[in-house]
Amino acid sequence: MVEGNEDDRLSKLPDDLLLNIVERLDIADAARTTILSRRWKDVLARLSKVVIRADSFESKHTTSKLKKEDIVQSNTTVLDATRSILERRAGSLHTIQLLCMQFYLGDESIFIGQTVANSIATQKVASVDFTILTKVRRNCTKDELLTNGRQFMSFFDSCPNTFGCLARLTLENLRLGESAFPKNFSICKQLEFLFLHNCDMGIQSLLEVEHPQLSELVIASGCFKRVHLKWAPKLTILKFSIFRSKDDPFCLGYVPLLQTVSIINTALSWHKMLKLSELLGKTAISILHLNFRSEKIWVKPEGRRQLLPVFHKLRIVNLLNIPEECDLTWTMFLLQGAPNLKELRIVVNSCAGSFMFSGAEEEGCI
Repeated sequence: MVEGNEDDRLSKLPDDLLLNIVERLDIADAARTTILSRRWKDVLARLSKVVIRADSFESKHTTSKLKKEDIVQSNTTVLDATRSILERRAGSLHTIQLLCMQFYLGDESIFIGQTVANSIATQKVASVDFTILTKVRRNCTKDELLTNGRQFMSFFDSCPNTFGCLARLTLENLRLGESAFPKNFSICKQLEFLFLHNCDMGIQSLLEVEHPQLSELVIASGCFKRVHLKWAPKLTILKFSIFRSKDDPFCLGYVPLLQTVSIINTALSWHKMLKLSELLGKTAISILHLNFRSEKIWVKPEGRRQLLPVFHKLRIVNLLNIPEECDLTWTMFLLQGAPNLKELRIVVNSCAGSFMFSGAEEEGCI
């Protein structure tokens, strides 16, 4: 403190610098700055990014299953913080460029959704991001998946206006009815990013995706027989991790902008060998990530004629955890089918480590 002055030097910084400082803080710490001086009280009302996460307030849990009272306490704290911050902004002319919320699926989540809906209706909110956690984070039973699914749809139906404004949505451990995903897609018209972890509509179910804005889709685990991307004109990134399908895990319809495909899987005895020329169809991707995670390869080598239509724009390839016996010889089919490849990275699942080869075209190796 400067002697004879009521304000400290930090508080004398320009508004844009103060705002920049507070936006770098955890939301709990950002809220505490309001007690520093009169100058700081209005800073929260001008934040362009508001991130409220359950794990910012709760103690670190060592188990994967929380108690009901833990969920209630966590969601209540998130709800109180949301109301405090958003109500403080009532009448503010400053736009919230990103409102990012992480909370648990529970009875209190309905009030969180409705609070966000009220803010969207009365304030300027450009983008909303929801990450919805479940009480059991790993190894859910069938009954838990079904219970989570019913609870999520109750939450969804309680605040459809909120979901209509979502740009990003992360869900976990849900088993929904056959009509749920089409209903969700029809209401979440602004959705650009969707992450589904252990979500499905039952064992060997088919998920059909039709969405005008979706640009990134991530599907991890779950029991889908297949994901059919029928119509996703803005999709650029597709990621699949741990699929249980005995056939191709996905099929591509109208996805003209698809650039990046990432597939991670541990092959089991009943997994089929994937043909990349058939799996990727008429797309022309530029980035391909394949992580085999085990000793078994689940991609079948193909000739140049089959791969060239799919790989003629391919520039970056990552092959992770391939068996040692495959080494560079096994990758030649990819090199032959990708005349514009610039970067190839191979990680062998042994002590051999990894290497990167760049500029292959210039070296005359294609």
